[in-house]
Amino acid sequence: MIYRKVEKIQEEISVIGLGCWNFGGDWDDTDDKKSVDIILGAVERGINFFDVAPVYGWGHSETVLGKALKEAGLRNQVLIASKGGLLWDEKHETTNNLSRESLLKEIDDTLKRLQTDHVDIYQMHWPDPNVPLEETAEALELMKKAGKIRYVGLSNFAQADVEKMMGYIGVDCQQSLYNMLERNTDSYHRIPLDYRTEKEVLPNVREYGQAFLPYSPLFQGLLAGKFHSGRNFSEDDIRNANPKLSGELFRKYFEGAEKIRAIAEEYGKPMNEVALNWLRQKPEVTSIIGGASSVEQLEQNIHCLSWEIDQEMMGKIEQVLKDFEDI
Repeated sequence: MIYRKVEKIQEEISVIGLGCWNFGGDWDDTDDKKSVDIILGAVERGINFFDVAPVYGWGHSETVLGKALKEAGLRNQVLIASKGGLLWDEKHETTNNLSRESLLKEIDDTLKRLQTDHVDIYQMHWPDPNVPLEETAEALELMKKAGKIRYVGLSNFAQADVEKMMGYIGVDCQQSLYNMLERNTDSYHRIPLDYRTEKEVLPNVREYGQAFLPYSPLFQGLLAGKFHSGRNFSEDDIRNANPKLSGELFRKYFEGAEKIRAIAEEYGKPMNEVALNWLRQKPEVTSIIGGASSVEQLEQNIHCLSWEIDQEMMGKIEQVLKDFEDI
């Protein structure tokens, strides 16, 4: 495993992290036993960073992760990053809420599900235009003083708001959508994004010494090399909510992915490793938040660390990616 250190965070962080969204049961081919095997397999292979959120599986991902780490006695060997500020109702419809009252309740619920007394990095999942940043910062400061969180992160925030928040409380980490085909995209699952990752976020995390956690590094499976031109998952899979993975928009991304696949095959490398290597060769990337549906897939992701994209291969990749700089 390769580890990276940033100024804002004391610990070294594994460059391959584990994203826990699929442990909630929202994706095809998931069950709790398999999830536990993946969690334990990740720690065994040197991964020390786990990214989760209450909304993943409506609390279930946190529950599975917490139970697995507690029963194996591994909690103190890893860093857990969870999130706050995204609530849901009985119909699983979500609302953003970064109010002081809501966050102070959410952190206690998260700690209970995770069976721990603290979260290492607590990230505000999405901005909330109805709550002043100062109020959110006040809640986070109270959590820090109580020992419930160690570091503060912002996910999906405009950089102007990141800088404003830094006037109230230290911001140690940023998480943004970033992969080969979504470099400066303006939406995620139909949600507008008020930042451009490559153009705005990367320069800032470098300047501020923050950790940077790219999410959806394999474009929800598209860059893993397993998609075809037709339907790729069941009607119950949450990826149906991503318009980039169906219809006319999907065709453009699929064509780009197929060109990347061809380059990977030319050099005898698995496509998922090419996509992960492209990210990890960015100096700003601290830990890649990749999901895994099996221990075998986890091993395939980690194997990307055994080689690097050379200049010739990178040149061919960049020729393909120039068409995806701003979509």
